[in-house]
Order: sequence, then structure tokens, then C-alpha cells
Amino acid sequence: MKKHNFSAGPCILPSSVLKQASNAVINFDNLDLSLLEISHRSSSFVSVMEHAKELALEHLGLQNKGYKALFLQGGASMEFLMVAYNFLENKAGYTNTGTWSDKAIKEAKLFGDVVELASSKHANFNYIPKDYTVPSGLDFFHCTSNNTIFGTQMNEFPQTDCPLICDMSSDIFSRKLDFEKFDLIYAGAQKNMGPAGTTLVVVKEDVLGQVSRKIPSMLDYKVHISKDSMFNTPAVFPVYVSMLTLSWLKEQGGISAIEILNNQKAELLYTEIDRNPLFKGFVANKEDRSKMNATFSLLDDSHTDVFDGLWQQAGINGLNGHRSVGGYRASMYNALSIESVKVLVDAMQNLENKV
Repeated sequence: MKKHNFSAGPCILPSSVLKQASNAVINFDNLDLSLLEISHRSSSFVSVMEHAKELALEHLGLQNKGYKALFLQGGASMEFLMVAYNFLENKAGYTNTGTWSDKAIKEAKLFGDVVELASSKHANFNYIPKDYTVPSGLDFFHCTSNNTIFGTQMNEFPQTDCPLICDMSSDIFSRKLDFEKFDLIYAGAQKNMGPAGTTLVVVKEDVLGQVSRKIPSMLDYKVHISKDSMFNTPAVFPVYVSMLTLSWLKEQGGISAIEILNNQKAELLYTEIDRNPLFKGFVANKEDRSKMNATFSLLDDSHTDVFDGLWQQAGINGLNGHRSVGGYRASMYNALSIESVKVLVDAMQNLENKV
């Protein structure tokens, strides 16, 4: 029996997607060839790439609205660099809400003036700053919608008169947002969409081409758009699995339907964290809690061995917290069932009964 996978990434994937992907590794599209063996320029794979991009735009409600979807390589970490290369001429604004936004700021500083408009670093990123405004005249404003390590999530996004850019790596396709207010969204596939190896970028095409610097071809969004994500050999298997996952999401009813389930899972777990006298949540404000990554710890570390034994015996995987936070982290991505969350809650209640 498969374990209840709360891993923060690479993430849990739907069982039907894993089965389809497994079959494709052996015999893809009835070609009597593996997906791993065919040319990325073959009609069979080109149709995969096109369908994956179409599904991404469809789920976000951005078809025929001037946006292009790309599947690139290098992870979200490469996007920290590419965003600055393509947009930063003079000054950019960032909010610093976690490890990954901190890294994005570091890369951007190589290209121009970067202003941290708000930060929760002083509190080990245990809340989302809200008391700030985005000044006019910036080249762009960058934020991170969900912070995987610390378990915080933005619920409101500021008004800007410049391109609004967001790293949605760990909550893409998990909830309804007005995605049209964003000029560029990027997300590493391995947190909620597919295996590691590809990154989704959705960009409004008319915001590109504004910087004076020459951009290396591999880092130029316009080049990748012109080549339909095929400027270099794409990550064939991750793109294919991402397409399958996006198709699976459509079968579930899309973002609207999956958001309902995600809310139910988060409510179930956070209710237990708040109720159980042996546990405490990491995030300072309940309204900042992530629906994707719940971070919590034991009030008394002497119970650690017993609790670890309980959740491991229950078939739970990937519950240990990141070293920056400690404790536990339950990642509840789209494909995680509510039954898995119930198993975790049962383990927490079993601990309470034992001590």
C-alpha cells in the first residue's frame, strides 16, 4: 500500500498520472518506443507540449488574453535570474517572505537597485507583511505567493503600476485568483504539478522587451516564446507528466473544485493543531497560514520519539520540518487525499491519548 505522502517537493502525484506515465516510459502513444527515446520535435511530443501549455492557460483563465505559457529548465531558481535579466533596468521592488524570495532578491541585486518593500525575516518569516505600498516608477514588483519552508501564504496582492511578478511554485493551480493581475507567473513543477526538471512560466507578452541590455538567448523569454519552448531540448518526461497532471485537474473540475478540497484538508489539520494541547503552529497569524504547507511542532520535545513512531507506523512519509523551522511540515498539495490528512490527525490524537 502506498504511503501517505506529505513531502514538500518533489510532491505527491495522482496515482492515475503515475500509471499513465509509467506506461509511456515503456510504450508512448503506441509508437513501440519509450517517451524517453523519441525526438522532442516529433509530432507526438510537440502535441504534448502544446496541450500542456493550453491546459496551463485554460486553468488560469488566461487564454486569448495576450499570455504565453512556457516550459523551461533550471527550476524556479533560474527564474530568479531570468526575471531580473528581462525586466530590471533601474529599480525593482520585492517582498521578502521566505528563503526563496530571499534568494530571488540576491539574484536581482546583480542587475540593478532592489528595494525590499517589506520583510518578515526578523521573525524567521512566520508571518506575511501587509503594511506596505508599492511605489510608482518601479521596473517590476516581485512576490512569493506561498512559502513552502515556513508555511505562510499571501491572500492579498498589492496594486501596482508596474509589472506584477509572482513565484507560485508551491501553490500554483491550488486556488482561484485573479490571475490577470499578474504579468508573469513562474512555478517549479515539482511542488504541485509534476516531477522536478521543468518550470512553468506564464507571461504577458507585451511586457517583454523593455530593458536595454542584451539578454543571452537561453535567458530571454522572447526567444523561448518564438521557439515554442523548444529553443533547446525540453525536459520531455517532466513536461509530459505535467500535462497529465493538468489533465487530471481538469477531470476533477479544475481549480474551483480542487480549492474546495484543499480548504477542507487545511481546516481539518489546523483545527487539530489548535485543539491538541501537545502541538503548536509555527505561523504567527492564522490568516497567514498556508493551505499547502502546514508547519507545526510539539510543545514538549520529549514526545518526539513517540510521535515519530506513531506517524511512521501509520504509513506517513515526508513529515519532518525544514531545518530552518524544525518540527513538522505537512504538505497538502492537490493530489493528497483528505483520507491522508485524517491519518495524520489520528496519529496526533493517538499521541494525546498516550501521554
